[in-house]
Amino acid sequence: MAEDKGKRDSLQMNRKGCQINNGFVQNEDNLEQDPDPGSSQDNPQPSTAGIDGSREPNVQRIQPYAGMPKEVLFQFSGQARYRLPREILFWLTIASVLVLIGATVALTVISPKCLDWWQEGPMYQIYPRSFRDSDKDGNGDLKGECLERVQERARMRLVYCSLIPQNQIMPGLFLVIAFCPLDDKHIWFQLSRTRVGKYTDYYIWHDCTHEDGTTIPPNNWLSVYGNSSWHFDEVRNQCYFHQFKKEQPDLNFRNPDVQEEIKEIIQFWLAKGVDGFSFDAVKFLLEATHLRDEIQINKTQNPDTVTHYSELYHDFTTTQVGMHNIVQGFRQIMDQYSREPGRYRFMGTEAYAESIDRTMLYYGLPFIQEADFPFNNYLTMLDTLSGNSVYEVITSWMENMPEGKWPNWMIGGPDSSRLTSRLGNAYVNMMNMLLFTLPGTPITYYGEEIGMGDILASNLNESYDINTLLSKSPMQWDNSSNAGFSEANHTWLPISSDYHTVNVEVRSQNSVAQARVQWCDHSSLQPQNSGLK
Repeated sequence: MAEDKGKRDSLQMNRKGCQINNGFVQNEDNLEQDPDPGSSQDNPQPSTAGIDGSREPNVQRIQPYAGMPKEVLFQFSGQARYRLPREILFWLTIASVLVLIGATVALTVISPKCLDWWQEGPMYQIYPRSFRDSDKDGNGDLKGECLERVQERARMRLVYCSLIPQNQIMPGLFLVIAFCPLDDKHIWFQLSRTRVGKYTDYYIWHDCTHEDGTTIPPNNWLSVYGNSSWHFDEVRNQCYFHQFKKEQPDLNFRNPDVQEEIKEIIQFWLAKGVDGFSFDAVKFLLEATHLRDEIQINKTQNPDTVTHYSELYHDFTTTQVGMHNIVQGFRQIMDQYSREPGRYRFMGTEAYAESIDRTMLYYGLPFIQEADFPFNNYLTMLDTLSGNSVYEVITSWMENMPEGKWPNWMIGGPDSSRLTSRLGNAYVNMMNMLLFTLPGTPITYYGEEIGMGDILASNLNESYDINTLLSKSPMQWDNSSNAGFSEANHTWLPISSDYHTVNVEVRSQNSVAQARVQWCDHSSLQPQNSGLK
């Protein structure tokens, strides 16, 4: 009997061992019960769950509990009541993320964009040599009081200079300068004409015939100012190419060394604090490598009489393949210096006399940016004014401008006749008002705001073409000697004869007087006993 009792106790402990759960207690419904006294100990019922995994557990009859082996838990995770909530939560999370992304994109698209410094106000374009003379040599400069006058006229902090000033940049001014590196006095040209090292090919040189004071150029290419664009140099005994004046030889932008030199100059001025550049005459950066003659407009005209720029098609000397790549290289430099917060560097291009579709290419391509805007001079080309002509200029720009780009407008500039001389005094206020009501950046050329006109002079003692100087006369500040521009005995260009009545001081007084009249008219509408003071 004692032996039988020991066997039963051993068997009972073995069965209990199958219920051990490392200290965790199962549900009370599954607690070990004493075996039925009537059950046979020799034929025990097979266990429904085994720890060693040798048998599949019956997951329908037990509940998951802490410490359950992962193999068993995986059986529970596949059940619909556990799987479906998990999948629903997953897809709800995905949907929420997509909705959040869509809402962010939508808000970004419909929200008004923050304007940068070159968008939030007008540009005031000056020709420094004609704006204000502080050292009494008859030539304008940008020093001391002159910069204060710039701010006074601009009514803001953004100035567009037509030439690079030779002074430090004044704090508080946004300064955009024109970039046009053409000068026969430059050391590069002096080294090139003597064939010194890498500078030998910094300019466009070709053999030409020079006999008895007459030069026979390599082809019929013409200068913008007329006559051949080739000039014989006695030092090098070759002709060099110039698309403008002979004192402005064209750089060889196909030379990688030239491109690197130009980039270093741009970086120098950006480091000085310049806020942007206008790259002038960009369509002239490259010319064809061959020397074929350009086609005449009038093919019956005697070739020997073709001397005016307008008498040729300029397919080989403007807008050549690769020109936009150079402009894009300029843009990359601007972007490098725009990384500093709040120091965006503006870039404009001057592409005058281009068709509207070619002009729009200077904005760049969808994924390749070039200029922030090409300067819009189409209003300066109007010699007669009408509602239709103005409407056509405005709609032409707005309808052709790439999506998301920024427009600009100007009614005068250094390379065009002044508004008063083109259209008359009657349109000065109206056109200035139009300039400031159109969408985009208005650009005011110095003197246009007071109605200055072209000077009437034939002998200007300057090597430049007279037609390019008529709109560059000194700024008319007041009715004192030299219109307040300079205290020198002689100014580099003559003062316009109307400076006694057309000057900043007179216009300012008239504006104050008009404002007082308007205030009086408005005040008279108030009831006399209203009690208003």
